[in-house]
Amino acid sequence: MLNQKQALGAFSALSQETRLSIVRLLVVAGPDGMAAGLLAEKAGVSPSNISFHLKELEHSGLVSQQRESRSVIYRANIGMLGDLVRFLMEDCCAGHPEICAPAVQAASCRTPVQATS
Repeated sequence: MLNQKQALGAFSALSQETRLSIVRLLVVAGPDGMAAGLLAEKAGVSPSNISFHLKELEHSGLVSQQRESRSVIYRANIGMLGDLVRFLMEDCCAGHPEICAPAVQAASCRTPVQATS
């Protein structure tokens, strides 16, 4: 469970547009993660810029890295993201969780919408 200081660090890291985009890209990538170079390309930033943002996200605990051969693969820390949502919803609606049910359901995994021809 997150404490307030940890939650503030995570929210601070997510309050920057590029870092929020990076986390969202990594969530979509799932457990396979994404190489730093591809992340930079998809986020539309330079390799040096992506390194700066990834370091901030790692420091906050929102992403992790793992060297695989010659690449560094980054992954979203889904557990931390879940803890962040739980932190926000912890005392939901003064003991009436049914009021928060739509928010909890919206945070559940969904299959992507298929493009129609």
